[in-house]
Amino acid sequence: MAGTPVLVTGAAGFIGHATAHRLLQRGETVIGVDIVNDYYDPALKEARLATLAGQDRFSFHRMDIADAGAVRALVADHGITRVVHLAAQAGVRHSIDNPFAYERSNTAGHLAVLEACRHQPGFEHLVYASSSSVYGDKPMGGAGFREDEPSVSPVSLYAATKRACELMSQSYAALFGFPQTGLRFFTVYGPWGRPDMAYFSFTRKILGGEPIEVFGGGRMARDFTYIDDIVDGIVGALDRPPSRGDHRLFNIGGSHPVGLMEMIATLEKAIGREALKIMKPMQPGDVTATYADVSRLNALTGYDPQVRLDEGLGRFARWYRDHYRI
Repeated sequence: MAGTPVLVTGAAGFIGHATAHRLLQRGETVIGVDIVNDYYDPALKEARLATLAGQDRFSFHRMDIADAGAVRALVADHGITRVVHLAAQAGVRHSIDNPFAYERSNTAGHLAVLEACRHQPGFEHLVYASSSSVYGDKPMGGAGFREDEPSVSPVSLYAATKRACELMSQSYAALFGFPQTGLRFFTVYGPWGRPDMAYFSFTRKILGGEPIEVFGGGRMARDFTYIDDIVDGIVGALDRPPSRGDHRLFNIGGSHPVGLMEMIATLEKAIGREALKIMKPMQPGDVTATYADVSRLNALTGYDPQVRLDEGLGRFARWYRDHYRI
């Protein structure tokens, strides 16, 4: 593989950890960055990092991605010319009461990465995480969300910061000429996932004999995508940079929305227990449905998600029991 290392920000996170593993498996040198905050259990983040520790071609820096000077020095010192920027403050509902965490991690952090990349000689490609939340609360129709649709009505601060990152990248590509690819992630799930995600918290509660809260009266739908399929798309995009000065956006999802009640039924089967359900109204910042049209990413990389929801949730349930010794 290429001699220069790949910088993966958010390396202690769900998607960052999996991406780092994939890059290492194919012979890349990977430098990971993460602040390892306490938005959710830091022990899970440390456990992810432990699976990377000791690998010859992996090194880790505990760093605030919004520290522009530190990020720029890291990129310069290691001659980094490819970056997969996944670090961010996640969580739609959390953004309601903690807005400045999103301003710092998402917008200031993204700007710090952009500045480091634009000052690096011979910089090749920045791939960064955006979100399907930029589309707002679109009505569920017969077709998937397309990248050329308007994304001007975010219903959460999280969504607004992700759209701001896209606009900053667009301006930096035009001003400074380095290639960039933004990936609009839909709902990602699987082993080592985030505890704040519904499938994860539902599993904990079902196994603990607690009721689960089903928001939106169960009438929501999400485009669930298994982590291995997501990493296929990330690495495929990284390997195919656009022309110098170009900035492009791709949806990355499963292209098959599943209703919330169907997901719960599939999870119950994977766990082998039925959930006690408490129906709740829609929460502020939530959207009714997500549905990815991935034809653009498929045309570029051959991206074609393979893992069905029942198979993926089965793998997650087995990992959960093993990891938490249940």
